Amino acid sequence: KGMTPPQKTLFPPEKICMDWRQKRRPGAGLYNLGSTCYVNVVLQCLTYTSPLANYLLSRQHSRFCHQQGFCMMCIMEAHVRKVLYSSASAIRPRAVIRDLKFIGEFKPDIPGDAYEFLRCTLSAMHRACLNGSSDLDVSSHETTIIHQIFGGFLRSRVTCLSCKTVFDFFKVFLDVLLKIKGASSLTTALEDFVKPKQMDGKKLFKCSKCKKKVAASKMVTVHHAPRVLTVCLGRADHQSSRKLSQVVEYPECLDLRPYMSDPAGEPVLYSLYAVVVHTGHTCLGGHFFCYTKASNEQWYKMNDVSVESCGIHTVLGQQAYLLFYAR
Repeated sequence: KGMTPPQKTLFPPEKICMDWRQKRRPGAGLYNLGSTCYVNVVLQCLTYTSPLANYLLSRQHSRFCHQQGFCMMCIMEAHVRKVLYSSASAIRPRAVIRDLKFIGEFKPDIPGDAYEFLRCTLSAMHRACLNGSSDLDVSSHETTIIHQIFGGFLRSRVTCLSCKTVFDFFKVFLDVLLKIKGASSLTTALEDFVKPKQMDGKKLFKCSKCKKKVAASKMVTVHHAPRVLTVCLGRADHQSSRKLSQVVEYPECLDLRPYMSDPAGEPVLYSLYAVVVHTGHTCLGGHFFCYTKASNEQWYKMNDVSVESCGIHTVLGQQAYLLFYAR
């Protein structure tokens, strides 16, 4: 269930270029226009997402866009060009801030969450790619360039503990939110993510064979790996509403294969290219900054207007909130 082939492919995957078409020094920093550090880190991480930047720099979207008013793809296209081609050390992301209310429930003078802003930005870009294609089936909707870059499939395999029947459900994802309570590393958090969980008590499963609600076992795995894997290390502890500040180690190179539906196949290797860090004791306050790998293969710390060169050891030693990996 959930794996119907699309009737139409909106963006052909073979046109996606994972390597930078042009190598250059890093682009400009971004002014904080109120309490907008959460906006800045997401804009910087997306700017250094090579398959997305390659597409935006080619101007393929704006050349054929007939959208009246707000279009997130056109805004991002102009933003990425401005950042990467600017001779200034920092620029003001005015167009994004001006249209914050169209992206989600954000206001320039109220601190926001970088993960929520990332999700809303990708969603707005996805909707812009769908403009004029609203009559297509759901599977075709999932073939925009946004889904071709960030999208993968999760499989939920539910086994009825009464009759032992196995049910598979598939769901598209653009990011993975991991629980980190008790996890010392990204790999332990991923191991916990794919570990079979019991569905009992209040969370019973309605088995179509037994025709009643039953106890079941559920195992979630990555069924189709995305080209770009975005991971959020869930630092909000909902029981205490405090922030989970522990160190969660993450590698520069990640093999997703052990967490996939077929864990015995060839390795599925990813390379880290951006990290968002949150400082502060609560999730609502504090400050966001990020580390990104530019097209020249060098790492930079990007903290609003400041862009400073740094080494991989610095990047890997952070209290990370968002991790961006590319195949």
